Amino acid sequence: MGRKRGRPLDGWLIVDKPSGMTSTQVVGRARYLFDAAKAGHGGTLDPLATGLLPIAFGRATKTVPYIMDGTKRYHFTLRIGEARDSDDAEGSVTAVSDVRPDNAAFETALAAFRGDIMQVPPVFSALKVGGKRSYDMARAGNAPELSPRPARIDRFELIARPDADTAVFEVESGKGVYMRALARDIALACGTVGHVAALRRLNVGPFDESHAIPLDKIVASADNAPAPPDLLLPVATALADIPALALTREEADALSYGQAIDLNQLADRMPEHTDPRSGVVRAMDGARVVGLCRPVDGWLRSVRML
Repeated sequence: MGRKRGRPLDGWLIVDKPSGMTSTQVVGRARYLFDAAKAGHGGTLDPLATGLLPIAFGRATKTVPYIMDGTKRYHFTLRIGEARDSDDAEGSVTAVSDVRPDNAAFETALAAFRGDIMQVPPVFSALKVGGKRSYDMARAGNAPELSPRPARIDRFELIARPDADTAVFEVESGKGVYMRALARDIALACGTVGHVAALRRLNVGPFDESHAIPLDKIVASADNAPAPPDLLLPVATALADIPALALTREEADALSYGQAIDLNQLADRMPEHTDPRSGVVRAMDGARVVGLCRPVDGWLRSVRML
């Protein structure tokens, strides 16, 4: 017999991911603990990494793209003097260097990594090359040549220097930025080699560490019932940083039926700015999020209804 479907749940669970588990394993464990019918996550973390892994249940999965597009904040520790094939501590050593840059060298090099840059992803990544995962090819001894990809780095700072062999950095970045690649490249820019020895994600979009629950603290009740739904945040929490537009009940119903609304009748209510990433606004019926909409050619049209 197949696995039972599970109960319908809607909301976000923000897990403080432990090291040593894949993001998929954490989602599977959370889905089991809550007996949830549907779950997904808002941005992969490497097995080595710890920190925020937002897990969407039910209708919250519709808002995953807006979480993945949000700004993320990380701390990573660079181990200086050893390059590894995976660009983190789990890989095999591929090169060594005796060069130990001072803080001034790092500060000078960091300027070139801020803003819009081009980044070559680690070969141990899930990117597909000719239909095959890059990490599968690398493990088989046939690592592909990956092309540079656009990346946005909003902030990249040296925040600690415990000793000559290690440096700790804080990064704020957009979607699809690899911390392992940043660690590799900042070391190379300073005339040495290095890899990520530790990585922690501190923020994802509107979520921060105050929302996070350690995975081992999520337990079923004494009578073996699933974990309680009150641990979940509302679906709309993921959209909190998208500008809000107040609608009447009639306007909200019209959007729900697929109708567009003349922007002239919304002129005095439209937020000054739409979401800079997607151009959308958060349509509200009182305290209820109706969905996401976008102004198009003089009309407000629905993008995704919740």
